[in-house]
Amino acid sequence: MTTRKLLPAILLGAGVVSVTPVMASMGNIGTTYGVLPSDIASAQALSLFNSQVSATYYNPAYLTKDSRGELTTGLMHAEHELRGDGQVLQDSPSQQVLLGMKTDLTSLTQYEHPLYLGFMLGVEKYGDEMLSFNSQTSTEGQFFEYGRQPLFLNLGGGTQLWRGLDAGFSARITLHSEAELVASSTLAGETSYETLNVSAKPSIRPIFGLNMDFGESFCGDDRSCWMNGLEAAFSYRGYSNTNTTVDSTITIPGTVVDPGINLAITTIDSYQPNIYAAGLAYGRDRWRVGVTLEMQEWSSLEEELEGDTIKDQAVEADGDARLAFKDIVVPRIGGEFHLDDTYMITGGVAFSESPLDSTGSLEVNYLDTDKWIVGVGLTAQYTSVPILAYPVRLDLAYQYQKLESREFDLYDRRSPSYPAPYGSGEVDGEVSVFTGSITLKF
Repeated sequence: MTTRKLLPAILLGAGVVSVTPVMASMGNIGTTYGVLPSDIASAQALSLFNSQVSATYYNPAYLTKDSRGELTTGLMHAEHELRGDGQVLQDSPSQQVLLGMKTDLTSLTQYEHPLYLGFMLGVEKYGDEMLSFNSQTSTEGQFFEYGRQPLFLNLGGGTQLWRGLDAGFSARITLHSEAELVASSTLAGETSYETLNVSAKPSIRPIFGLNMDFGESFCGDDRSCWMNGLEAAFSYRGYSNTNTTVDSTITIPGTVVDPGINLAITTIDSYQPNIYAAGLAYGRDRWRVGVTLEMQEWSSLEEELEGDTIKDQAVEADGDARLAFKDIVVPRIGGEFHLDDTYMITGGVAFSESPLDSTGSLEVNYLDTDKWIVGVGLTAQYTSVPILAYPVRLDLAYQYQKLESREFDLYDRRSPSYPAPYGSGEVDGEVSVFTGSITLKF
């Protein structure tokens, strides 16, 4: 019978939490950066009005705007330089491979009413890391929203309700994992009679979208109508997270008898709050501009973290060491301009206030600041490509995020100065995002 050290055995049971060392993050690519290059380039200002497969995340109603099928693949690389007192605290990149498809399912039914289906997938470390997950406390401080991201998966569809009025529904799918370890151990930490069970189940959260094209609804064939090109959209994205529970029971013969020492850990990562987004867009033949307002309900995260055995002490602490969040509104504005029949440029800017309302959080020591987001992108759509019967679309985009300076205090109960902070400092940083994709129409 083989034996193992106690610590490696427990870490094996917790292996679903973190396969490789990464920084704890409550972000996801769709909210933190953008999904496809067109979303990243407009700083998500035009994402409610994007007919590509990323609409399954932002506004599934907009899948109806292009009846052709699409197959999209792309890569995203986000470089972080997040600093505390001038020292780099986090610089691990996020590297996503992206895959999406949408198609018209009308021919599957006996009716001619249009029905569109799409899915969007993002996998970390260029496809090698589906469950990138780390949850930890930190004495140096850890940034709240950046780092590697777990599996990003959306599936949904859209249809027309009335002339110019479209609706869509999709699901954001995350994984909730459980690991159970039972073992007997010596005082030296060598284990035997190990039993390890690991399971994971999907958590499905709703996304709803609604879009109104005023010109199509009210102008008919009147080309001079001022409402031609005017659109409004609304979407609701339900909260979601990646959740892991580890339950281990250890007995030590002659010292700790059955039922033994129980170590139970429940923790969440990659939390997305309820997000309500509303936007307006207006366009003509060669240009379009849009503005979007997002309300993000981050205050609900406090209640979620009360059940997190790694971070609960921070939300239950007193005074300035208590972790607190607030709801925020994120304004976004962007536009696109067709240079000719082939090339289009896209740009956007957004300002995201930090949802972190506290400047200290006991032992967790989360750091976050207000940030300015600027994006730019180039799209090329080639209508005539050898062999292919339909156009091919290429997208490139760059986004820059500037994290404003902010002061934080660091708290630890092991410090002789507790309940006073054992340190403080100023944090800031920059994020650069590079991404590209190719879309085949069919």
